[in-house]
Amino acid sequence: MDGLSIAFIAPAAVILLFAFTLFALGLRRYQLQRALGTFDASICKLTASWQMGVCRYTDKDLEWLRLFSLSPRPKHRFVRSSLELNGWRKPTESERSKIQPGAIIVKLSYRGEEVLLAMNYEAYTGLSSWLEAGPVIGIGTWR
Repeated sequence: MDGLSIAFIAPAAVILLFAFTLFALGLRRYQLQRALGTFDASICKLTASWQMGVCRYTDKDLEWLRLFSLSPRPKHRFVRSSLELNGWRKPTESERSKIQPGAIIVKLSYRGEEVLLAMNYEAYTGLSSWLEAGPVIGIGTWR
């Protein structure tokens, strides 16, 4: 191969790889959005900044997946029986630019650690119902 064909093939391969990555991100987002029990939610732990993502309910866990990732595995997994809902608040001025528009900040406790989730109010009502409706075997005992 001469220098001209290598100069053409290398940028073309980079552009194709970039296009494939964008397609894969879009496909993953579409599949997450269509699945039952998912909602958009940004997360903030005490030591980190806000990150955009998607939450997904399972029977025993609340999973948080990064929005811009190809990984099918959740970044954070919260066991349902260890999650405590501590209310919600409106975002501060500095938080408004870092979360989705119209979102509220939901305060959760998970095994003694504070976790903040930014979501719309409808998702908050679903989350609170999901937490309250957890399966109980006896008083205070989860399956």
